[in-house]
Amino acid sequence: MTEEKPPWVGDQVYDAKAGKEGVVTDVKNGMYILREMYSWALTWTASDAELLSVTVSRKERIKRERET
Repeated sequence: MTEEKPPWVGDQVYDAKAGKEGVVTDVKNGMYILREMYSWALTWTASDAELLSVTVSRKERIKRERET
């Protein structure tokens, strides 16, 4: 049985508490810094990784960008 890894920098996640999707831009002292998908200016923080669900991994996001 494999353990699910917590979200990390570059992962696209759904934040259940905020009710929106974003990209993890940094993790500092257990606090996740997220930015909205289409605006670098709009950011928020999340302190509970259990409320963040990875929707697209960093690896998959890079692959998709290269294909376009």
